[in-house]
Amino acid sequence: MLERSLLSKLLEWKHKAERQPILLNGARQTGKTFLIKNIFSKSGNFKRLHYLDFERNPALESIFDDGLAPKSVITNISLRYGKSINVDEDLLVFDEVGSCHKALRSLKYFSEELPHAFVVATGSNISLLKSFPVGKVETINIYPLTFKEFLNATASQIVVKAYADMIDTSESHGQFWSALLDYYYVGGMPAAINQWLSPDCTLVERVLNVSNIHRNLIDNYMRDFGKFSGSVGAQHIESVFKNIPQQLGKSIDGSVKRFRFREPIKGKKRYTELRGPIDWLEKAKLVSKNYPITHEPKPPLNVYTKENLFKLFLFDVGLLGYMAGMSYEDQRHQTTDLKGFIAENFVQNELIAQGLNKTYSWEQNQAQIEFVIRNNWGEIVPVEVKSGKRTQAKSLTSYIKRYKPKLAIKLIGARGAKHGIMNTIPLYYASNILDLPDHNRV
Repeated sequence: MLERSLLSKLLEWKHKAERQPILLNGARQTGKTFLIKNIFSKSGNFKRLHYLDFERNPALESIFDDGLAPKSVITNISLRYGKSINVDEDLLVFDEVGSCHKALRSLKYFSEELPHAFVVATGSNISLLKSFPVGKVETINIYPLTFKEFLNATASQIVVKAYADMIDTSESHGQFWSALLDYYYVGGMPAAINQWLSPDCTLVERVLNVSNIHRNLIDNYMRDFGKFSGSVGAQHIESVFKNIPQQLGKSIDGSVKRFRFREPIKGKKRYTELRGPIDWLEKAKLVSKNYPITHEPKPPLNVYTKENLFKLFLFDVGLLGYMAGMSYEDQRHQTTDLKGFIAENFVQNELIAQGLNKTYSWEQNQAQIEFVIRNNWGEIVPVEVKSGKRTQAKSLTSYIKRYKPKLAIKLIGARGAKHGIMNTIPLYYASNILDLPDHNRV
């Protein structure tokens, strides 16, 4: 069974004396319902689970016909399903709460009138809604499974523990790197990983099954563009979405370039003309932005950015590879010119999953650093990404000479090493870079 690191946050919420309703927000098919129904409800030792899916069953809106007061809502749910509800022991789940405006509004009253109840709501397009119970819910963002979660699902416990301990041997590196190349192909969507884990299938069959899952997911997202886009044109959203791999793929032998507005839609060349589709995709959590900084990065980083200058990344590396036409062999052999942008998109997604709302990079003249982070020690750290074993990093060297950071990180496709402030780390440890201290703290 797939495990999710968000479980610890949910259990922490469960053990509070008083709590606001949880709103689990994420793109479609990222495992929100599975996490709540199959993992959290059992791990939390709730006596009963009461599950309402407002997207599949719109008639459930009648539960709120007598008002939004929690006691009235609970009474109607109990009567409809013929089960008593104990708010001190049971888990109440409102799935796809964005499909029922009254259900979403009711969360405010659960927060105010019944703060000891265990209420969890999920939503796929919450950020696209015009109204929201601000300050009355605890929002947790969910993303596709990270590499660590993928490894937990696919590797032996010995390998998982070695990864957690950051064991550095030739054997550990071989296993971690092999798993990362598989992850590049499969990605973190639960449906794709479940197919990859099929015990009775050959490798060829699993590869084909994962590809079919990717195709179905993309088709479903395309349908969502028309269903939920409202005043923003579905065709324009689709054009921008499909254009992301094409733009990333043009960044061969270098960092991913800024998003070019003249490419996705014929006749539209400015940010103001594409802002609607791009913002829609970002709110739906299907893309994320990285903002270049063109001078010395200093805290707070966000004040040095411009809203119309950014790189645009896809939310799942497996879907990115599928849309770019990369095969399983392409990912395993790492011989294509596109491996660099896969690696950079992977690092972007790992950082976003760590809780960063946005990421940053650095550009000056011909020098480019893929990421500039403010780590958990408060330091500004340049991070250069190299998809292969080649460790030469001219841009990073230039950055170090100019700004003299306390720590610099190079993510590569080989085993790591440490020389002074330079910390070279295998790509598969990208999620750990926020916690790395500089050499004065070690």
